Amino acid sequence: MLSEVLAEEFGWSMAMDWRILFLRVLGGLVLTGLIGLERESRNKSAGLRTHMMVGLAATTYSIITTEIVAGSYNDAVRLDPLRIVEAVTSGVAFLAAGMIVFSKGEVRGLTTGASLWLAASIGLATGLGMWPLALAAALLGLFIARLTFLIPARRGKPASEVDHSEPSPPPAVKS
Repeated sequence: MLSEVLAEEFGWSMAMDWRILFLRVLGGLVLTGLIGLERESRNKSAGLRTHMMVGLAATTYSIITTEIVAGSYNDAVRLDPLRIVEAVTSGVAFLAAGMIVFSKGEVRGLTTGASLWLAASIGLATGLGMWPLALAAALLGLFIARLTFLIPARRGKPASEVDHSEPSPPPAVKS
């Protein structure tokens, strides 16, 4: 009967407790969302939603991997959990590379691309339950994104607008 088929299809039991699953997904969203908020505050094209989507995808892929490794599938299937890290890394690197633009002699989007790559690694860490790593990466990523406060000459200016030449001497005073 249809109800039995649907119950079998949607009633798949997971090795991971649903509360742990929910915590990992929520953690991935929150941590990557913090980095997205920072990018959003700087009016970057990849902001809150993009970073949260990348983090959610990476979290989901890592949870799928842990479920497969936990033995939910036929033992005859050969599994290599490192492939998920490789797949997410190369997929997000492709997405991040699309953010990088060379225009008018300037490279733009490099930090945003890197932050997307970081969001994917944080998503993988939360999906795999590596909370200290995920939290440390998110906090350090936020700190790094705000490092421009240490460089007052560039604050708010593109590199092309910063004058790196020697200051000119003051004009001579006529007596």
